[in-house]
Amino acid sequence: MTKEIVTVALGSDHAGLRLKEEIIKMLQEEEYVYKDFGTFCEESVDYPDIALDVAKAVKSGEYKRGILICGTGIGIGIAANKMDGIRAALCHDTFSAKASREHNDANILTMGERIIGPGLARDIAAIWLKTDFAGGRHARRVQKIIDIEKIKNSD
Repeated sequence: MTKEIVTVALGSDHAGLRLKEEIIKMLQEEEYVYKDFGTFCEESVDYPDIALDVAKAVKSGEYKRGILICGTGIGIGIAANKMDGIRAALCHDTFSAKASREHNDANILTMGERIIGPGLARDIAAIWLKTDFAGGRHARRVQKIIDIEKIKNSD
């Protein structure tokens, strides 16, 4: 039985560029299929634009998962979570990374370059990408999150 290939949509604003470059190295070393949605320089950009591009790519199914990085990981995650079907999780430790996949079926990981270093970020991303959704009782809870989106859209 072959394991499903996890494809990754990746993006950062200017404040997350260097950490994104470290994550790209890890993705290349582990031979993940990925696309970098930008930014590509340290010139100031608006993180919601990058979050939208990555969230669209994940929601459409073109990419299985996404990784977004800004200065704190907060703003870019808030922006991504505005799109239905996206469950972006801010993780600055490996336990949260694993739990966000197992329990919440998070499909986008967010991190902050000004919060964590490259070694820890690589560990977090590696664990997050390798962890599957546990299903079971967690599936019921994730479905309730999806149901909230339906209520929001019916107003």
